Amino acid sequence: MIKQLSTSVLTAGALALASNIAIAAEFKGWNIHSDGYPNTVAMDKFGELLAEKTGGEVTLKMFHGGTLGSQPDAIEQVRIGGLEVGNFNLGPIGPIAPEANVVSLPFIFKDVPHMFRVLESEGGQMIADGMEAKGIIPLAWFDSGARSFYNGAKPIQTPDDVVGMKVRVMNNDLYSGMIAELGGNPSPMAFGEVYQALKTGVVDGAENNWPSYESTGHFEVAGHYSLSQHLIIPECICVNTDKFNALSAEHQSAMREAAQEAGMLQRELWAERAAASREKVVASGVKVNEIADKGPFQAAMAPVYERYLAENPDLRPLVELIQQTD
Repeated sequence: MIKQLSTSVLTAGALALASNIAIAAEFKGWNIHSDGYPNTVAMDKFGELLAEKTGGEVTLKMFHGGTLGSQPDAIEQVRIGGLEVGNFNLGPIGPIAPEANVVSLPFIFKDVPHMFRVLESEGGQMIADGMEAKGIIPLAWFDSGARSFYNGAKPIQTPDDVVGMKVRVMNNDLYSGMIAELGGNPSPMAFGEVYQALKTGVVDGAENNWPSYESTGHFEVAGHYSLSQHLIIPECICVNTDKFNALSAEHQSAMREAAQEAGMLQRELWAERAAASREKVVASGVKVNEIADKGPFQAAMAPVYERYLAENPDLRPLVELIQQTD
């Protein structure tokens, strides 16, 4: 006669088995960009790869074009689990996760390759850990190019050219501080409001990368693009911490792999799109100017760094690690 197992043994066995069972999940994803944009294509590819790698047990339904709300709202929704996935710029995440805010320090990265070397090493893991603690796990890093100033009145050559100018910035104290230290008036506002604000003079200028400047039509109402390249801020494929941790180990691994593959696709498409965007706006008559000496701009940022490190002394090692990375 087979001896009956105790209830406790059965329960323990059932829990152990359950931990290895892949539970089906349907995730919803947010993205602010329009159809055909590198990020949009990559996020759709991420969903396709995720379904493929999990045998259809984990799927992703993407909502593009900011249809589910503004970026700050979507970040909060992912944090609390109202949405599971988002393609976010680290700029608006910075006020939530101080480690992520480091990438928003003006001129902290030498160039885009330097940024990726940091993100794919110890520095990137420190940033990811800080974000995870706030409810968002970055699964892959996207390129978003270098951001430069544009306006409708004049080329920007020195900090004096920014004095008195109303400049739209993303909602982050570091960006507002950057403009203020240059003598301008920072004007945080939602991305979707910028075209009309430029057209009507609510703001004098803004700052962004080539594809965003072109795809939004901002070049139509702000025909001077000045290559300050003051901010090089990555974007990410992010997932809610709790929802990700609830997946089986196999599904977590599949999700990370899908995100990494989508991330590499985004970088390839970004390089192509940035070149095409620049060509298009130059052909339209936009006046593009190099800034011969960025030194005065960089020097003006010293108070921004001082305030940031005074408020976040524990992040000094991360700032120094980034600056020391070759």
